[in-house]
Amino acid sequence: MFNASLNTSFTSDAQHALASYGWDEGWAAEFAPYAAQGLVPGRVVRVDRGLCDVITPAGPVRADTEFVVPRDPMKVVCTGDWVAVDPAGDPQYVRTLLPRRTAFVRSTSSKRSEGQVLATNIDHIVICVSLAAELDLGRIERFLALAMSSSSGDALLHKSALSWESGAQPLVILTKADLVPDATGLSYLVQDVETAAPGVQVLPVSSTTGEGVDVLAAVVSGGTSVLLGTSGAGKSTLANALLGEDVMDVQATRDVDGKGRHTTTTRNLLALPGGGVLIDTPGLRGVGLWDAEAGVGQVFSEIEELAAGCRFHDCAHDAEPGCAVLGAIEDGSLPERRLESYRKLLRENQRIVAKTDARVRAGIRRDWKQKGAEGRAALEAKRGRVR
Repeated sequence: MFNASLNTSFTSDAQHALASYGWDEGWAAEFAPYAAQGLVPGRVVRVDRGLCDVITPAGPVRADTEFVVPRDPMKVVCTGDWVAVDPAGDPQYVRTLLPRRTAFVRSTSSKRSEGQVLATNIDHIVICVSLAAELDLGRIERFLALAMSSSSGDALLHKSALSWESGAQPLVILTKADLVPDATGLSYLVQDVETAAPGVQVLPVSSTTGEGVDVLAAVVSGGTSVLLGTSGAGKSTLANALLGEDVMDVQATRDVDGKGRHTTTTRNLLALPGGGVLIDTPGLRGVGLWDAEAGVGQVFSEIEELAAGCRFHDCAHDAEPGCAVLGAIEDGSLPERRLESYRKLLRENQRIVAKTDARVRAGIRRDWKQKGAEGRAALEAKRGRVR
């Protein structure tokens, strides 16, 4: 028969041993039923070909994920997951995942429209952008749209939103700030990014000089943070600066375009000496949207606020009379680039959703037919053959 006092003692020991990896009373409550089965809690720090490294109260173990291999790619074991491990046997096995609080998800290149979970149970989303290359504001907006979008949820995975309201804070880090020759130029770059990331903290950082590293360390000291960005953005170098030692391998970027090769090949979870947990990820070549309509709306909140003042509720902000969005572009208060980026991301997200939603596909076909009819009517009118 299970002894409640032993369970209390075990939970307390686990909480103490795993505290530096983010274990808290909430996770202890989620894990309680599995403790009664003789399983032990742990956090996944790395996944590689069906095996994962897990930090448990007894230390790190190599565990097999055979018993939690789902058909849904959104449910695979991922770096950042809290799991229940069977300590008996060699190798040990992960028996189940604890419900995820948050997840950063992107779409894969698959034509089947599948999501790929990059990191779970995160509190800070650190988007790394290298100043060694020309700023790509559209890419920053894309990352932010994903960061502020909702993750998939079902009976196993709790549906949650990566937004300010849900606790996951986006942050844009401008790495390699030492490559910008003067403070005025750096200030202008920060302002440009702030325009593309309204309401999001933008911090220039140099791992070489140490500029901004202490500020970033203070931000990530509470909770779990994930570093995201393209290859060559300086994520691994920044991780080493936060860790205070060379844990992650780094490689020099090309002088021609500031790009680099993939130094990090797996997602790794590391406990920071000043508190907090860091997940370093491989460079992302593609950042496909995944159920990101809400995130796009947040990133471009000023456009959606302006749209509320348009004369027509279904205004496309193209050439309609009384369009408040076009009015803002004309008076210079809204950059035209922002509107183009907003349209692009909405179209892309709609195509992704349409792959699995028949109603969205039907709506797209109706729009195409309507626009086609309008185009033909305009052409007929121009030719003087209106019927």
